[in-house]
Amino acid sequence: MKTIQNNLKNEIIIKNSRFITEIIKVYEENKVKEYLEEATKKYPKANHYCYAYRIQNRTKSSDDKEPTGTAGAPTLNVIEKEDLNNILIITIRYFGGIKLGAGGLIRAYTKSVTEALKQAIYQELTKGYKIHFQVSYSEEKLMMRWLNKENIIEKKYEEKVDLVAIIEEKDMEKIQMLPYEILEEVIIEKSS
Repeated sequence: MKTIQNNLKNEIIIKNSRFITEIIKVYEENKVKEYLEEATKKYPKANHYCYAYRIQNRTKSSDDKEPTGTAGAPTLNVIEKEDLNNILIITIRYFGGIKLGAGGLIRAYTKSVTEALKQAIYQELTKGYKIHFQVSYSEEKLMMRWLNKENIIEKKYEEKVDLVAIIEEKDMEKIQMLPYEILEEVIIEKSS
């Protein structure tokens, strides 16, 4: 399983239609709407804003008024075939006056996505867990030694120290003696 290191953009022309594909690294489904709105502002006169994503192993696709199954599904097919995760692909189409037919649209959207991915540098992903810890103030230093600073995503000082961290599956044995609660399984970038 992998993702892209950097966001990508590519453009191709097929039978006078302009296909602009943006590939975006994303970790939360609630960000998708934001990226789609951004695309409609950047390309306000486009005819279609088709997309597919796979984020934390959850998938969705949209043909955005193209015939059913001709844009979003082929994009999602490429994502799954390439074993990509934490990725959103939006293909913006400016209609060029020549109808492509269902088969032609499937080939066009697939080609647009595939061409954009040729630029990609990939980052390996692995399974991990979002974990909640509650430790005393005296245990905090020990906890911080076991956790990398970049793994901690939330820290609150209350009656005890509340920490939320992302831990790779391979590192779970390091924390076995600590009190923790697994909040959810996540897909994260593999550490070296």
